[in-house]
Amino acid sequence: MPTAAFDQATLDRLKAAGLDARALPRHIAVIMDGNGRWAQQRGLPRIEGHRRGVNAVRATIEECCRLGIGQLTLYCLSTENWKRPQAELDFLMTLLHEYLLAERVEIMEQNIRFAVIGRRQGLPDFVLKEIDENIRVSQTNTGMTLCLAINYSGRTELVDTVRAVAEDVAAGRLKPDDVDEATINDRLYTSGMPDPDLLIRTAGEMRISNYLLWQISYAELWVTPKFWPDFDAPVLHEALRDFAKRERRFGGLKP
Repeated sequence: MPTAAFDQATLDRLKAAGLDARALPRHIAVIMDGNGRWAQQRGLPRIEGHRRGVNAVRATIEECCRLGIGQLTLYCLSTENWKRPQAELDFLMTLLHEYLLAERVEIMEQNIRFAVIGRRQGLPDFVLKEIDENIRVSQTNTGMTLCLAINYSGRTELVDTVRAVAEDVAAGRLKPDDVDEATINDRLYTSGMPDPDLLIRTAGEMRISNYLLWQISYAELWVTPKFWPDFDAPVLHEALRDFAKRERRFGGLKP
């Protein structure tokens, strides 16, 4: 991304962090892992880890905005997470509802465009109401896109996409021979969004965990042993500095 796209305050912040505006990822995706283990190590209930994780979410969003990142996608709740104890799930829904309400002013002040990917089925109405409102009020914002993956699964997304393609073929709107990568991209939950350039995972786990399986085909992976509640701006800067050193050939050879 050319440096001309950044104001002087952003360039100064990048310089202070040892970052080059020309070597930033356009889209960062994050698997926020380790809330429960963070709490357990401190003798606290798991839900306290989720509560503290919200602080890391706020800090990461704010820093990505300051650095001029184009999109940040956060893995908030997977479809597999519904297997957790009901009390924990109820708390997560309440926490999500509180976050959506509390951050609406910040979303508007920071010119953030809010988006959500995942299946709506299974989410409580009081959460869906605030999701829809945040999307509505921010739809004309022109700053960073903040995308939350809620009730999301990469395989489920692909199943829904294949169904959409099959329906178009059955209705005669699409010929099988015309199906290509663009056909799939246009029907993904992330339609219209750029693919992630950088995938960050916390808590030291070396797994993709069913996250953006199609979209991260050529994303750079970066894993930190820190649990999500301990993720902050210096850790983000470390990931971005490492990303800048990567040689991205996308299957080709070095020029």
